[in-house]
Amino acid sequence: MITTEQQEKLRGWFTGRLPDDLFEELVEVTVDREEVTVIGRIPAPRLAEDVSDAEKDAAVQGRVQEFRERTRETRIAVAREAEHRFRRKVSWGVECAGERSLFTHISAPVMTRLRQPERQVLDTLIAAGVARSRSDALAWCVRLVQRHTDDWLSELRDSLEHVQRVRAQGPDAEPEDAPGEDE
Repeated sequence: MITTEQQEKLRGWFTGRLPDDLFEELVEVTVDREEVTVIGRIPAPRLAEDVSDAEKDAAVQGRVQEFRERTRETRIAVAREAEHRFRRKVSWGVECAGERSLFTHISAPVMTRLRQPERQVLDTLIAAGVARSRSDALAWCVRLVQRHTDDWLSELRDSLEHVQRVRAQGPDAEPEDAPGEDE
């Protein structure tokens, strides 16, 4: 688990390292054990007021694709630096006109053992067409829990962060600047 201070240092590094004209605003930098995800806001396309939703959606998709292609070299250079410094893969995404698009992201396998009643839940989701496989069904369940328990998960993360701070003050503690950062 990463502490708030480590998260702030990571966000600060990206804020300082990214070219000023890459994003209108750095919206979010999130991190876990495997990945850092960087989301920035880009300008919405200029459209007439009376355009259809379909035209607006297509214009936003076009803007996102243009940004992705135009900034690829810059993003790769920053990602290589960050991956060396923080020992995590870097993923990118943008927000444009209220829509969020991820360009790249890691899909990490997770092993689990489920009893029959739990497997039956996943199999029901597959039979209903909600998911293609048990893996998809499990990911769907995690997203559902995440959506409905944000407050509880936030409180739990805060508690874990407090435990980490207390442990870090113990007699065997070593100074730590940022996750995986080179000294």
